Amino acid sequence: MKKLLFFWNELKATFWFTPVLIIIFSVLLAIGFVYIDQTIAFSHEGLGRFFFVKSVDSARTILSTISGAMIGVAGTVFSVTLVALTLASSQFGSRLIKNFMYVKLNQIVLGSYVSTYLYCLIVLNSIQGNNGFTFIPSLAIFMAIIAAIANIILLIVFIHQIAISIQAEKVISDISVFISKQVRVLFPEKMGDEPDTEISLPVATIKSEYANIVSVKSPKNGYLQYIDSESLLNVITSCNALFEIYYRPGDYLVEDIEIGKLYTNEELEKDKLEKINFQFLIGKTKTVQQDLEFSIHQMVEIAARALSPGINDPFTAIACIDSLTAIMCYLAQAKFPSKYRVDDKKELRVITNTLDFEGVLDAAFNQIRQFSAGNTAVIIRLMEALLITHEFATKKSRKKAVIKHVKMTLHVGKESIKEENDIKDLVKRLEKIRI
Repeated sequence: MKKLLFFWNELKATFWFTPVLIIIFSVLLAIGFVYIDQTIAFSHEGLGRFFFVKSVDSARTILSTISGAMIGVAGTVFSVTLVALTLASSQFGSRLIKNFMYVKLNQIVLGSYVSTYLYCLIVLNSIQGNNGFTFIPSLAIFMAIIAAIANIILLIVFIHQIAISIQAEKVISDISVFISKQVRVLFPEKMGDEPDTEISLPVATIKSEYANIVSVKSPKNGYLQYIDSESLLNVITSCNALFEIYYRPGDYLVEDIEIGKLYTNEELEKDKLEKINFQFLIGKTKTVQQDLEFSIHQMVEIAARALSPGINDPFTAIACIDSLTAIMCYLAQAKFPSKYRVDDKKELRVITNTLDFEGVLDAAFNQIRQFSAGNTAVIIRLMEALLITHEFATKKSRKKAVIKHVKMTLHVGKESIKEENDIKDLVKRLEKIRI
């Protein structure tokens, strides 16, 4: 079930899915309104004479004008979208193009104009004015006029959206909001139950109790995109086995590389092994659904580009650090899932390769620190971010991980900052903690 949900989320994130739904809806709407016009005769007297078309020529002219304008504007919208994607790619990196494609407003605008064009064509084809028989779908034409007015308003909203969507602050804010939602879903993420204590868990002894060891290998090259954790645990439990996984979503797998080892007491049938492999989804690109580091790397890439000599935009880098600080402060207190997963009977079934706080901290700040050499403002802000994260850390191991980054940032500052007063300013911030 979760695997189907993964595919559904990926489908919703494509650029074409929403426009196609809108187009299908408009075609059905056109057929429905034409049918209503055939069934019900609308009065052209009173207020009706201001809204409903009386002549065949007028009806054809209105629909032709609207359909021609809509397909022309649709081309313009598509061109503006491509220009925005080009600017975003050059300024923030090609990986962020997906973020702009996933904006629902862009998809709705494109689908709206194309669907209005098709709607007008279908209604236009239904008009009859020959051989003494006249049929004018008055209600359908009136709805086409309403759609044209709505599309004009939508165009203004679209231009406004495009204008602000390529601003660095908006891009950083959107990524930050997405990561904030993501960490609250992934931490903690459930795969069965956790053991009561990890320290006393005799993993080596448990492994030795199984008679057979089966190597589970990757069926093809690609990124590990998703693991259906619940189904995998059920399969392993039904086999009365133990599965140790070496990789996590976001890792690149080479064909026939060992994904993990399966410890069993009985010879497993081929279909059981295929069922285990089926729980791993491997694709050509990374996805964000189970890969937190991929989302963080998007933010890091913006900061790295901002700190490059060709751009030299420390304010954008500082904005990225600020957003990452909020995420790190949450994770410094969050409960990371245990790598040991047990079934309902508290028997160890799965040993996973989980992400820990130090790994996320490295992904967030290592490259920014490396690129910030010589940039006093960014180094000082990075130090402040680490000190804030240190205050929120709840465990000694996490505080130790933060202090490691504090020491590295201090070393970069002393090596690359030439002004003595700036170095003193950097060191002064360390008075709150002991390193």
